[in-house]
Amino acid sequence: MQQGLVHIYCGNGKGKTTASVGLCTRAAGRGLRVLFAQFLKANDSGERDALRSFENVTVLDLPEKLKFVRSMTDEEFAKTKDYFSAQFQRCAACAKSGEYDLIVLDEICSTVGHGIISVPELAALIREKAPGTELVLTGRDPAPEIVELADYVTEMTLVKHPFQQGIPARKGIEY
Repeated sequence: MQQGLVHIYCGNGKGKTTASVGLCTRAAGRGLRVLFAQFLKANDSGERDALRSFENVTVLDLPEKLKFVRSMTDEEFAKTKDYFSAQFQRCAACAKSGEYDLIVLDEICSTVGHGIISVPELAALIREKAPGTELVLTGRDPAPEIVELADYVTEMTLVKHPFQQGIPARKGIEY
């Protein structure tokens, strides 16, 4: 690609990760090299196995189990912060290298919101990425500075969700 653009899929509605996975599938189907990295998630989502089936998609490892940040002890949060800070640094190096045509940082906006990655760190990754690398950022409440740097911003709006009726997340649909 001549010019890699920056996408944000944000909002309180379902579909941010799904949209990013769809773009990964499209890119992989066209022979592009894809890096898919998730933040604040565990290793148990179905999209990870599907993406691994493409030889030109790299899916970064995740912890086997992970609590929601609001449920973590201070010690668990510190370990989570260390883990995902290192994951972010790896992604930043890949973004600068030009090794990948498409890089997805799933839930990175939420990671910034929890103080694991700073707004200046994410802004630097965006500014310093290789010119031909397409970058997708997902998660709730992206920082205004990050929105300003993006070329696409799509907000998923929650109108109705089964969780509101007490229906828990379902394997293969929500994860």
